[in-house]
Amino acid sequence: MDMHIKLFILPLILGLTLSNVASAETTTLDSAVDTKLQAQKDVVKSQNKVDTLVTQTKDLVQEYRDAIRKTDSLGTYNGQLSKLIKQQKVSLNAIKRQLDNVEETQRNIVPLMIKMIDTLEKFVELDLPFLTQERQQRVADLKSIMDRPDVTLPDKYRRIMEAYQIEMEYGRTIETYSDTVKIDSQEFTVDVLRVGRLLISFQTLDGKMSGMWNKETKSWEKVSSEYDRSIKQGIQIAKKQAPPELVKLPINLAGKE
Repeated sequence: MDMHIKLFILPLILGLTLSNVASAETTTLDSAVDTKLQAQKDVVKSQNKVDTLVTQTKDLVQEYRDAIRKTDSLGTYNGQLSKLIKQQKVSLNAIKRQLDNVEETQRNIVPLMIKMIDTLEKFVELDLPFLTQERQQRVADLKSIMDRPDVTLPDKYRRIMEAYQIEMEYGRTIETYSDTVKIDSQEFTVDVLRVGRLLISFQTLDGKMSGMWNKETKSWEKVSSEYDRSIKQGIQIAKKQAPPELVKLPINLAGKE
């Protein structure tokens, strides 16, 4: 082989060899770089997983702490609730005993209240005949409310006591009012004068006739004209048209024992 050819082939082979070596080194370097990048990606991915697990763990720990606090709160609440329930049971038992006592009281007091109304009715019938219609109506109202379920027992009792109080007041007051009296089968419109429960007298509107109620005969009777002025004075005092003063009234006709 010609020497020149040999010299040409040798560099060519050398160049091819060096080229292959460089190519192999490049491939190895690229592979190493890829491996390094993949490793870094794996590290990042692993770190993300770790971060996620840490976050989840923190959330679970917080939920656990919240659950513990709620459990403690519920325990305290349940303990307080148990005390309240126990106290309510005691109160309910006390209320039940009171209701039993109320029922017993009602059984005892209702007959007493009815008897009080009957007594008041008889008292009005036997008393001096003043404000008769008003007083009889008051008794009728009391009888009516005793049969009404919408009126409470205390209110019924209060109404009865009010009626008794009114009757008591009549015994220490004086008053005058217009009414009609019958004498000798004749009716007269008169001014009636009531002095406590001591007596009731009257005088016609023209002042020409005076009279009073006789407890013994249970009727109206005329009185002597000498009482006309005193009865008129009494009527004026009751109407507050004159100052209080002593007046002479015919109490001897009020009845005899």
